Amino acid sequence: MISGVARNIQNDAAEGATVELCTAKDTAVLQTITAKASGKFSFSGIESGPYIIMISSVGNKKYISGPLVIDDLHQVIAMPAIILSPARQTQLKEVVVTSKKPLIEYDIDKTIVNVEAMIISGTGNALEVLEKTPGIVIDNDGTINLNGRAGVIVLIDGRQTYMSQQDLAAYLRSIPAGTLDKIELMTNPPAKYDAAGSAVINIRFKKNRVQGYTGSLSLSYTQGKRNRNYNSLNLNYLNKKVNLFGTISANKDRSFSEDRTERIYYNNNNEEISSANLKNYNSYKLHDFTGRVGMDLTLSSKTTFGFIGSVYNRINENKGTYINTTFIHGNSQPGSSGYGNSITNSTWKQQTFNINFQHKFNTSGRELSADINYINYNNGSGQLLGNVLIKGNGGIDSSFIFHYDLPSDIHVYNGRLDYSHPLKNKFSLSAGMKSNFVKNDRPSYYTDIINNASQPDLSKSNHFIYNENINGLYVNLRKDWKRIGGQLGLRVENTNTKGHQLGNAMVPSSTYTNHYTGLFPSLFINYKMDSVGKNTISIAFTRRINRPNYQQLNPFMVFIDQYSYSTGNPYLQPAYNYYIELNYRYKQFLSVGLQYDRVNNVFFNATQSINSKFISKPENASTRYLVALMTNLNFPVTKWWRLNMNIGAGRFRTMGSIYNQSLDKTQYAYRINALNQFNFPGGWSGEISGRYSSRIINLQRIDEARWQVNAGILKRIMKNKATIRLTADDIFWSMKIKDRTTGLNLTNAYHVNLQDSRRIGMAFNFNFGKETFTRKRRYNDNGADDVKDRVN
Repeated sequence: MISGVARNIQNDAAEGATVELCTAKDTAVLQTITAKASGKFSFSGIESGPYIIMISSVGNKKYISGPLVIDDLHQVIAMPAIILSPARQTQLKEVVVTSKKPLIEYDIDKTIVNVEAMIISGTGNALEVLEKTPGIVIDNDGTINLNGRAGVIVLIDGRQTYMSQQDLAAYLRSIPAGTLDKIELMTNPPAKYDAAGSAVINIRFKKNRVQGYTGSLSLSYTQGKRNRNYNSLNLNYLNKKVNLFGTISANKDRSFSEDRTERIYYNNNNEEISSANLKNYNSYKLHDFTGRVGMDLTLSSKTTFGFIGSVYNRINENKGTYINTTFIHGNSQPGSSGYGNSITNSTWKQQTFNINFQHKFNTSGRELSADINYINYNNGSGQLLGNVLIKGNGGIDSSFIFHYDLPSDIHVYNGRLDYSHPLKNKFSLSAGMKSNFVKNDRPSYYTDIINNASQPDLSKSNHFIYNENINGLYVNLRKDWKRIGGQLGLRVENTNTKGHQLGNAMVPSSTYTNHYTGLFPSLFINYKMDSVGKNTISIAFTRRINRPNYQQLNPFMVFIDQYSYSTGNPYLQPAYNYYIELNYRYKQFLSVGLQYDRVNNVFFNATQSINSKFISKPENASTRYLVALMTNLNFPVTKWWRLNMNIGAGRFRTMGSIYNQSLDKTQYAYRINALNQFNFPGGWSGEISGRYSSRIINLQRIDEARWQVNAGILKRIMKNKATIRLTADDIFWSMKIKDRTTGLNLTNAYHVNLQDSRRIGMAFNFNFGKETFTRKRRYNDNGADDVKDRVN
């Protein structure tokens, strides 16, 4: 065993420092751990031989020990206290220490992707960073999939944002990529995290961890057919008692989306009788602003109090046009045609406030932490839509204009309490509780415009109020032996919901309630196949829940166009995931995982064709199975070229029924992500990345294969304080989304979507300020995290 303690020049524990055990011969890294809150670290189960210890801590110089020899006479080595020197010293000429984080890192229950290691992420936004992250696929409707699993929960710094998939995608587009630090991927989240979602993706912002005045400025501009820019400023001040931090970002985005749909209708003899072609073109302009400020106050050496507040405002203007033409089989002339246009103006306002508390009882890791969160979403959306239907002979059949307002007001309150307690013989116990309250008030006002006069349409108007309360308790036990590490957790959640459609003179009111309680166990076992942990095997099991978002429960029908409607389902039930993963890993070079996922009572937006109109409604329809093999390779090809290859292949099967039609579909699918990173002399580096997703069946929808190639180049300037990046996204404009809908009543539908995805861009990033010593405060995690992806 080799053990020690790391401290900074102020004799404070170097909490969170990265400690590496390396061979003395060639400095090959054998094990990597993180120093505890006390600064202590230890490596056990080490074979005989010479080793060295390397310690890295932000704001300090890298420490490299002399040779440490383990033999029969020296089986345990206790190193003297290690004092890390600051990276900058006032009496010497400035010393600049630079290092590059690896793209992929592994922990017992998560995979960590360092965003700064991706050059091509510098000019985009958070959603595009996710799209380029190994293992993540984003559908055209904003649904995020991780390793083939839908229903993923996305956290921001461990906290929920309580948005629908579409609103979450819009919010992530507003976050500049330059503000991101890392992305944590958890296919099997531990019991500490809420049971919602099939998996968890935690996006972490940059947080300066050094004392003094520091900051960073990020400016970016990209040009496709339309242009956009993302700009942010981060500021931080830290001394021994107070840490103040804040972020301001202002963005402008202009883009377009073009949809082409063909629908073919059949008679009972499966003979084609008619078809319809629809073309929709939408262009939008978006302006948004984000402000975030926080403070940590060190009340004593053991107690810290903090708060975080943020505001987010988005203004969006969307202009759309559509043209549709119907054809009668056997007749070369169109049966009828139509056209329309729409103007949508929407505003989205979000305010969040968090108060957090942390108390350390001792240096061994006994700790109590608490969070209280309040989140408010206030959304206003108005659309003016006009349609004209033309007969086959050219005469006007009908025309109408209507306007609707869709405001919404959502309030989220929650509180969380966590306690961790180290036990004897390397056991550790943690437990916690959380309560969450949500109120969603969503009226819908439809107005017909007749002869330039407004007339309320009560048949389409609606007022839906939804209340939800979720209470959770968890306990987690962890134990580390010489070669085996284990973690066992259990979470129980009680859910209480009530929905009320107020009704009006034409629509009756309705009320529904739902109460249910579930147990969600989790298990992780990690085994080192050799004494230094080069080869490891792990197994994980979790049970999780996927709840519908709020608008999916709203029973009222929403008009999309004269051929398409959508509606909610108040009787929708949650789905449950059972997930098992067996993983083998060789150092940081190779990771191979075999996964099995079963989803009971899965729900999706089912579509049925009624009188040539498409009605979309969420339904509980089936059970879905997934067996997949996931492989990640990360290795240097040459001294200047490193390759990361992520390959996934799986078998999907869906069984059940929908609208009296049986579902039994089996699909084999695969995807490949490749990231080539190049390091050149003179501060230059570059990247070329590509990804390919094969054809896949997504219940009623079949998504065709798609691929994309991106490139980027980076130059470090101003003594490595600043960087300039040039990027090219979707170089061949290959990300055309093609899909078709099956299982419809006497109807087939084919769809193609084109977006402004081929772009070139430039970004400038500058770090400034005076840095001295490492900070002590770690942010609390998992503060508001149980129903994200559910606000609409």
